[in-house]
Amino acid sequence: MASGEHIARRLQRLEWATRFRPIHMQALILGAEAPESDDEFLYAPEARFGGLAGEILAGSEIPLAGRLPEQVLGEFQKRGLYFAYALECPLETGADASLGKELLGRHLPSVLVRIRRSLKPKRVLLVSPELQVFLTQIAESSECAAIYAPIAEMAAFRAALPALAAQGT
Repeated sequence: MASGEHIARRLQRLEWATRFRPIHMQALILGAEAPESDDEFLYAPEARFGGLAGEILAGSEIPLAGRLPEQVLGEFQKRGLYFAYALECPLETGADASLGKELLGRHLPSVLVRIRRSLKPKRVLLVSPELQVFLTQIAESSECAAIYAPIAEMAAFRAALPALAAQGT
């Protein structure tokens, strides 16, 4: 069972993310597990855009210099992009990598339901290597194109973004 603090933190992050969820989602960018630090959580109000969040913004070619986090996130939203995690809670510090894979496999059915019924993106970009093994399942179940575009391979990530999102319209 999760503690009250854990649940409150999860709900707070959900509230932050929902504020910038696009109405018509061009691309769902899906990472494996949420970061521990709010500095690496894309939608945090005082975001510093560290970690994967910063890499996704760089790959999306959204400039950060001289802009408030709200402006950056507004542009991300306007492009029809949304960043979520298959595992909405971070793994405990020091957890074994096999635990992450096991949890991803166990939670995948609920992730697929969320993609299909709630998010309804035109495509899903899997950016974490841990998700590559689930590509076929996600493509078949999400009713949209699914592409493995690891953020570590920036050119592949940029090529996978929808033309509409890349143009910012």
